[in-house]
Amino acid sequence: GCTQKYIVKNYFYYYLFKFSAALGEEIFYITFLPFIYWNIDHSVSRRMIIIWSIVMYIGQVSKDLLKWPRPLSPPVVKLEMRADAEYGMPSTHAMAATSISFSFLIATMNQYKYPFELGLVAAFVFSTLVCLSRLYTGMHTVLDVIGGALISAVLLVLFYPAWDVIDRLLLTSPFSPLLSIVVPLVLCYNYPKLDYYSPTRGDTTTILGAGAGATVGFWLNNQYAMPAYTSENLQLGFPLITSKIVVVALARFFIGIFVVLLTRRLMKSVVLGLLGYRYKFPIGDLEARRRLEVEVPYKFITYSSVGFSATVLVPLLHELLGLM
Repeated sequence: GCTQKYIVKNYFYYYLFKFSAALGEEIFYITFLPFIYWNIDHSVSRRMIIIWSIVMYIGQVSKDLLKWPRPLSPPVVKLEMRADAEYGMPSTHAMAATSISFSFLIATMNQYKYPFELGLVAAFVFSTLVCLSRLYTGMHTVLDVIGGALISAVLLVLFYPAWDVIDRLLLTSPFSPLLSIVVPLVLCYNYPKLDYYSPTRGDTTTILGAGAGATVGFWLNNQYAMPAYTSENLQLGFPLITSKIVVVALARFFIGIFVVLLTRRLMKSVVLGLLGYRYKFPIGDLEARRRLEVEVPYKFITYSSVGFSATVLVPLLHELLGLM
């Protein structure tokens, strides 16, 4: 738990890679993925969330099965402490950056007219910056980063042919809401056990919970609001962006983020309060919140509510405010 002292000699690299590291964390997921859903294309957002959930689950589980340690400090200087309790191989930052950037490219290249080379360079630069940030911050070895990026690339290649089939089943099957909740919950409760506490199980539950809530929202929207395969999705189109569209997009974004963050805060308080009453512990008891019977339902319910709010409640609010 001791922070290693260091002196910053190049502030450009320091802030560049600190910022790049944040692109593989919750603050990025909770802003970028909903932004795509609210402002660009529902189908693109759905595919990104599906592949992101699968890739991150496999990456997190792989860490706790392989149990490869992170780089020793010293000689490296670690600029982050929370993730130091996790194992290193593969880098889930590298996996998330690769899956998000290249799934966005693949999902949009046949729907929008833009230079493919430009999209490829943007995806490569984004994923490279995140990968390099893990080396700069001392959290991963080169092998961890390369392994994470390669695993993510292989999973993208494997799942790409089935994207449309999976998407259609999740939107149209009457069993989709039940499976979207039950399967992730089973995976969370049967997460690999470690000899000591690691945030990987909680982070995995957060990701699967958000994906589950969003998937239920996708299904409800398809059933009762906007059928994905009979109506056009909201598409702004990259070449025709105007100042009015930018203002509307920003309004959607800030209103949506406010609702999402409010949902997270409220659900966190309510669920922790109920679990604290059930298992007789104060809400501030960190050790109690790390127990399986508390951590999994607390994070799953909280973040599934966030995913549901982002895909159902926020669009309804946008429509009421005349922002659709």
